[in-house]
Amino acid sequence: MPTAPAAFLRFLALLIFAALPVAVQAQSCDGALPPPGPDGRVAGHFPYGDAPPQDIVPAPAGFGLKPYCRVHRAMLGDLQRLLDAAKADPSVGGTLRGLSCHREVARQRNIFCRDRGVSAAERAISVAPAGHSEHATGYAIDFAVRPAHGCPDAEACMAASPAARWLIANARRFGFEMSFPAGNKQRVKWEPWHWRWVGTSPSEPGAAQARAIFAKARAQFPAEPGIRDPLKVVVTSQPPVPVVAVAAPPVPAKKGRRR
Repeated sequence: MPTAPAAFLRFLALLIFAALPVAVQAQSCDGALPPPGPDGRVAGHFPYGDAPPQDIVPAPAGFGLKPYCRVHRAMLGDLQRLLDAAKADPSVGGTLRGLSCHREVARQRNIFCRDRGVSAAERAISVAPAGHSEHATGYAIDFAVRPAHGCPDAEACMAASPAARWLIANARRFGFEMSFPAGNKQRVKWEPWHWRWVGTSPSEPGAAQARAIFAKARAQFPAEPGIRDPLKVVVTSQPPVPVVAVAAPPVPAKKGRRR
């Protein structure tokens, strides 16, 4: 009968052996991608790490299409105000719902590796590789519309819906901007359903942190519609006004009277 240490070592070996195919599979899935560029992008996507767990909270009740829809706590108030405004506007023509909210890096890997029928580079056009998704930050949301009126979720046909037109016209009022507009040079698929929160102004609570995370993306590939802060001109001192001396005109000489 094997001793306790020997049984434990055998159990540990079985665990490692069982996990080995999964590790190799994940590596082969992500390994076909090009190395990061000078700005850290992989296949067009910037790197983003997982948000601190204590910052991720449940989305407003009834918003998520799935029960585990969670978002960053800093954007919760603006998201609720956006949903309230959309609900009160009959032109929306439906209800905005959360198709995808916060996604951990591990879950993003499963999503990216799900479709093995195409190359990793082709997949990266529409799905970010693990560690390079805005969803990991908790600030990004993929919106859906219910009823969908025949348009599948996460498809370009959403842009023609009244709800999408309402988002394009109004989302900026609540601190949201479209990360991947049509014709973007980031080599990412046009995603009219994907919006990230950066706050309505840098002074809004939590907005500075969100803007710092997305700083490179916003600078190199501006969102459209995007949030543009008004230009501030600060004058620290008034430059001296040059004084040009003007010579007095010559006084004409008086002519003597003829006699």
